[in-house]
Amino acid sequence: MSPSFREIEEQARSLPPEERARLAESLLESLRTEGTAEVEAAWQREIEARAAAFRRGEEEVIRGEAILAELRQIAR
Repeated sequence: MSPSFREIEEQARSLPPEERARLAESLLESLRTEGTAEVEAAWQREIEARAAAFRRGEEEVIRGEAILAELRQIAR
């Protein structure tokens, strides 16, 4: 007979924090679909492309303070 959800949950809660974290990560990973992996890979490519463009001086740098000031102006 397989253990019930409650039994598994109780056992999981009794684990040390580091093992509970590893278990949570493992369970979340098991819920990911292939589509999610594709989206994450696309975002990773985009991040790398933007970082490379920034390093080459091809991207405009806008200071965070300037963006926040603009947002405050818009919010008024």
